[in-house]
Amino acid sequence: MADLDGLAAAIEAGDRGSATGLTREALDEGLDPKGILAVMTASMRRVGDRFQRNEIYIPEMLIAARAMKEATVILEPHLSKAGVRPAFTAVIGTVQGDLHDIGKSLVGMMWKGAAIEVIDLGTNVAPERFVAAAREHDARVIGLSALLTTTMVGMRDVVAAVRAADLVDVKVIVGGAPVTAEFASQIGADGYAPDAAAAVEAVKALVGLADSAG
Repeated sequence: MADLDGLAAAIEAGDRGSATGLTREALDEGLDPKGILAVMTASMRRVGDRFQRNEIYIPEMLIAARAMKEATVILEPHLSKAGVRPAFTAVIGTVQGDLHDIGKSLVGMMWKGAAIEVIDLGTNVAPERFVAAAREHDARVIGLSALLTTTMVGMRDVVAAVRAADLVDVKVIVGGAPVTAEFASQIGADGYAPDAAAAVEAVKALVGLADSAG
C-alpha cells in the first residue's frame, strides 16, 4: 500500500530520495495523481506554517521545497494525462542589477508546489523581459524579487513597464529582504509578501483563488 503519510513526511524533512521513491510507488499502485498532489501541497503548507512560526528557517524550507519539486517532476506527466492543469501562470525573477537567487527560487518552488505554473526568468531581469514573458506565457502574475536597497527601486520600473504595456489583467507582487508593504504600495504594485510561505496565499488572493484551507 502506497505510503502517503511517508511521502508527506519525506517532503517536510527534505528527503528527496524518499519523496521521489514514494511518489513513484503511489503512481505504480494506481493512486489518483490529484490525490498525491494534494498530499504534497498540504505538506508544503505545513512547512510554510512552521517557517512563519519561526520553528524552521530558510535552509529547512528550501530543502523541503526541493524535495517537493523533484517529486512533482515525476507527478506532472500523470497530472497532464488526468487533465489537471495549473490554476494560472506566474512569471518570476530578480530585478535588474540584482544577482540574488535563493529567495526568488524558493518562492518559485513554493508556487509550483501550489499548482501554479512558474516561468522563472532568473536574476538581473530587465523590465521589458518581464513584460515579454508575461505576454508570451499569458501570465496572470509577475513576481519581483530584490535583496538590495539599491536594486529594489528597479521594481518601480517593472511596474511602470507593465502598466505602459496595458497588461491590465496582470498583477505584480513584490518581495525581498528590504521590501515592505509600504514600498509596494508606493510603486503601485498589486501585492506584497514578506516571505516565501506568505507568497503562496498572497498570489492566490491576487487572482481570486485564496485558499480557505490555509
